[in-house]
Amino acid sequence: MPNAAPKPVIHIINGFMNENGGSEQEALHLAGLLRDRSELALWSSSSRFSRDLAQRYGIRRIGLRPGTRPEGGTFVFVGAHWRHTAWPYLVRAPRRLIYVFNTFHPKILSLTAAHPFMLRWPRTEYVAISDFQRSLLGVECEVQPSPIDIARFSPSPDPRPDNARPVIGRLSRDTTDKHDTDDIPLYRAWIEDGAEVRLQGATQFSAASGDALGAMLRMQILPEGAVPTVAFLRGLDIFYYRTGAHVETFGRVVLEAMACGLPVVCHRRGGYADWIRHGENGFLFDRSDEADQLVRTLLANAGLRKTIGERARATVETMYSAKAARERADFYLREPR
Repeated sequence: MPNAAPKPVIHIINGFMNENGGSEQEALHLAGLLRDRSELALWSSSSRFSRDLAQRYGIRRIGLRPGTRPEGGTFVFVGAHWRHTAWPYLVRAPRRLIYVFNTFHPKILSLTAAHPFMLRWPRTEYVAISDFQRSLLGVECEVQPSPIDIARFSPSPDPRPDNARPVIGRLSRDTTDKHDTDDIPLYRAWIEDGAEVRLQGATQFSAASGDALGAMLRMQILPEGAVPTVAFLRGLDIFYYRTGAHVETFGRVVLEAMACGLPVVCHRRGGYADWIRHGENGFLFDRSDEADQLVRTLLANAGLRKTIGERARATVETMYSAKAARERADFYLREPR
């Protein structure tokens, strides 16, 4: 019987600084897809890496000594890049070089597209996480949605009672650019109509608003990571999302909310909009008055919330089926072209 072909060697490189960060979660989920089909290693490119993450997932900090740096195989950079560091000049060149663009920083294109001659690395292959992002980048890309564990992100086994006070909520990193000040009067109006509003990752936004948020009754403002994401989402009836200066090239949390069977009401500017079919599995808006009307319609109709939430869940089940995940993983495992 012939020997089985050796597994491809894959190195996933990320800062691994923040357990709640979308970039870190994407790198870890990608590792989960590839672990059984490759010789896999996880590397941190940052001196500020999380030692807790490193211990749990076997992540190594890249160094200059042999054995402390990736060698050969396929290098997959997820939200990190290789410029302005010394270690790339010391390693055996990768056979493939893949950069997963999980945010939008145009200057990184110039940093990653061309390499110093001495490296003799292969051309960079790009992976975008939405068609929205690919159009922003304007380069040839493989498009793969950011991976989500839909077994973990799933509807609550104990649905909220129909007569419970409806809860509108959202979560994100705790930065002001993840929020829009135009949402403050919307939150106030929905609370006045009898709803509760919960914002996780909004303490900086609240402080910047002069505590206009904290003064509202039935408004819960939590720091980032205060409640585990799945538990937080399962406590909502409607997921609402709009950002300020920050542009979501994917918006993982929106798809996680859909996976939990929530109806989502989201600003149209974001990569998540590629998968939301307005009025069928979620809702998209351009203006605040549209957002207000959509949320009020859902608040008044528990049956509609249930129907849209079920369709949202069906959408992510198709996106993240075992077959779809395997096909996406095939991209990283193939031979250089």
